[in-house]
Amino acid sequence: MNQKNKKVYIKTWGCQMNEYDSLMITNILQENQKYTITNSENDANILILNTCSIREKAHEKLFHQLGRWKKLKKNNPNIIIAVGGCVANQEGKKILIRSQHVDIIFGTQTLHRLPSMINKKIQHQKPMIDITFPKLEKFKNVLIPKKNIYSASISIMEGCNKYCSFCIVPYTRGKEISRPLRNILDEIYKLVDHGAKEIILLGQNVNAYYSIDKNGKKCTFSELLQIIASIKNIKRIRFLTSNPMNFNEDIIQIYYNTSKLVSFLHLPIQSGSNKILKLMKRSYSVEKYKEIIKKLIIARPNIQISSDFIIGFPGETNYDFQKTMDIISDLNFDMSYSFIYSPRPGTPASKLKDNINITEKKIRLNILQNQINKQTQQWTQKMLNTFQNVLIERCIDKKKNKFLGKTENNRTVILTSHQNILGKIVKVYVNQIQKNFLTGKYDK
Repeated sequence: MNQKNKKVYIKTWGCQMNEYDSLMITNILQENQKYTITNSENDANILILNTCSIREKAHEKLFHQLGRWKKLKKNNPNIIIAVGGCVANQEGKKILIRSQHVDIIFGTQTLHRLPSMINKKIQHQKPMIDITFPKLEKFKNVLIPKKNIYSASISIMEGCNKYCSFCIVPYTRGKEISRPLRNILDEIYKLVDHGAKEIILLGQNVNAYYSIDKNGKKCTFSELLQIIASIKNIKRIRFLTSNPMNFNEDIIQIYYNTSKLVSFLHLPIQSGSNKILKLMKRSYSVEKYKEIIKKLIIARPNIQISSDFIIGFPGETNYDFQKTMDIISDLNFDMSYSFIYSPRPGTPASKLKDNINITEKKIRLNILQNQINKQTQQWTQKMLNTFQNVLIERCIDKKKNKFLGKTENNRTVILTSHQNILGKIVKVYVNQIQKNFLTGKYDK
């Protein structure tokens, strides 16, 4: 491979944590190895696939993609193919056995070693694999993009200790481990220097964050939120994904005290049936979840909630499904990530008898999504003819002075301004609702 012509194509599947990891890969390769990132796989000589194992048929999806890339490698044998992410952690050497044209397998905790693995592969021409779990090593030299970024994600912890019966994450991301406070703040200050106004805190179970420094000083998630809120140039704080089991009174209190914390929360419940929650090993009840939401609404009356739902979990009856529909209506969720249950190999739930046929699962999912869509539209309709605080993230048409931004509740707004409002939070009058965005008026 020509060392002066190293073009990398990165394909990312899955959650925002994977997006964050792919951004980290991009920054490491560009800074340390002087690679060029390309948006075309046909133009690249290094192909990187960052995988996700949450959704159905993750393995089939992986090998279909690798099959397409095999054709590219046949035309150019010097192409290097690397597979990372949760499926890489889960399958390891099995990927190399089934797809012998793959050159590198790296894990969720070893992505920072990718430049070294690529160099060794170029020198030795042998497949490389590293899916170990070195604790937080990948965060020691986090690199920040050189371009301005106004809304920035930052991973504050990795892994999960909950071991829900359906979930593969503890096996692919490892046990919960929190980044040191100083390490997190260093990254945030660098992001602020590059224009960040909004910080999105990421973790598989983000509100379980808990760190102890070398002097024995402890920091909980609620304390971390307060510290970040004290940073002058940070104007907005979001976090995901939370577990109701760790959503304590201290976190709720932050909604009283910290206006920088947005009035929008993603809090997965998965089911409205206590029976199903128990089978899922979710360790909380519907009543407990409702109590949290009730307290949040008291603390922040205008808060909007989104959630996750798994439909057709083994043992789910029509009555159980109706309980889920009831809580969707009762709590008036703004939006949701909902999908049909599919067993993940190696999880306890994969051993349960799946007693629901796929047709019934699809019917239930359709009913649920229709209700959620209805509620989303109702929430959006309330925004019409109101002023909304919008963080302007980019200019989408310089000639027409059009900008794109996000509201606190994650709606996209397009507006016109003859001033440079990039990176600013401006008060916008919402005058139209389009299918996928709002339009607004900004006079100043």
